[in-house]
Amino acid sequence: MSATNVFQWLRNVSRRRFIRLGAPFLLLIVGGSFGLEKFTVIRYQFRKGKKLTEEEAAKHGLNLKETKGTEAIEKAYEKLQRDDLDNWQNVRGPRPWEDSKTVQDLQRQNKVN
Repeated sequence: MSATNVFQWLRNVSRRRFIRLGAPFLLLIVGGSFGLEKFTVIRYQFRKGKKLTEEEAAKHGLNLKETKGTEAIEKAYEKLQRDDLDNWQNVRGPRPWEDSKTVQDLQRQNKVN
């Protein structure tokens, strides 16, 4: 093959639509997946896998009392039974352009009246 034939072949190949558009797109998709894989490996590599014990939590000032799943559900159910869900009042909060103090004062006045 002579040099002119090689240049003509390269020119013909570069005119193909797949080479101009499809190949870079596929390269971006496949290369991107490999790049994201590296980031996710770094994320999980430096993640702390140990849990905080009760002693460590107490040392930091946290109160962790573990309750069993069914006990927590029963307590929540008992709290719902105590609450009166039929009689409640919808209280509107202040809008962004309103002053919260004036809205609270108006709500207090309406409650008294």
